[in-house]
Amino acid sequence: MEKKAFTVGLLISTYNWPRALDAVLKSAMRQTRMPDEIIIADDGSGVATEAIIRKYATLMGIPFRHAWHEDDGFRKSLILNKAVKLSESDYIIEVDGDIVMHPKFVEDHIRHAQKGIFIQGARTMVQENRTTRILNTGSFDPINFFSLGIGNRFNSLRIPFLSWIFKLSKQDATKTRGCNLAFWKDDFIKVNGYNNTFSGWGSEDNEFAARLINAGIKKVRLKWSANCYHLHHNCNSKSEVEANEYRYMETIRYNLISCMNGYAEV
Repeated sequence: MEKKAFTVGLLISTYNWPRALDAVLKSAMRQTRMPDEIIIADDGSGVATEAIIRKYATLMGIPFRHAWHEDDGFRKSLILNKAVKLSESDYIIEVDGDIVMHPKFVEDHIRHAQKGIFIQGARTMVQENRTTRILNTGSFDPINFFSLGIGNRFNSLRIPFLSWIFKLSKQDATKTRGCNLAFWKDDFIKVNGYNNTFSGWGSEDNEFAARLINAGIKKVRLKWSANCYHLHHNCNSKSEVEANEYRYMETIRYNLISCMNGYAEV
């Protein structure tokens, strides 16, 4: 039975790394199935990032939504909520602003989209030397299992007809990563989106996923399809990890579905 058509938004979070965002948007231009819109969640970047967004909005000819707020520390959850509020799509594929996508990334996600689930995709880590080459040259060769300069290369395999093997039934929010995540906008609204009280790096994706699971939305782990490649960068500050982990564990403990300060409050 053919799926009912639905619209798809590509949600990209970014902060003051315009060269990486340029690579991400270049990979978006090469998709075999273009998203219906691109939504940029900008956590306080400067004019160089704005110029990159304007450039690709002109080149790609599809709607671009740019959510921005002033730089006041790591407020990724808040800006993601603001960005989703601008979206007009039924289904949202979320990546970070340092994720280069396989040309069939969007097409693969659409093929696996189902009501009642959200998808956690995999990523291949790009090592520092190759990341530097990508950013300096402004171009990137296709990455595959045999490529030099990558880690966890098992994730670089694309074998779509076998990808169902990795759809795990265990409903565990841990190790959820917003760098390759897909969900229905209605489900996002149902759990009130990301929790705005998270500041600093750590656990915001896990906590969001936990509320989706608590709401009865099943987590599906996807490999060998919807491939993407994570550019190397220094680790974010972990000063808020303990406080954020506590918020996440409270969601688990009390089986929370919605948060008090989320999508509806922006």
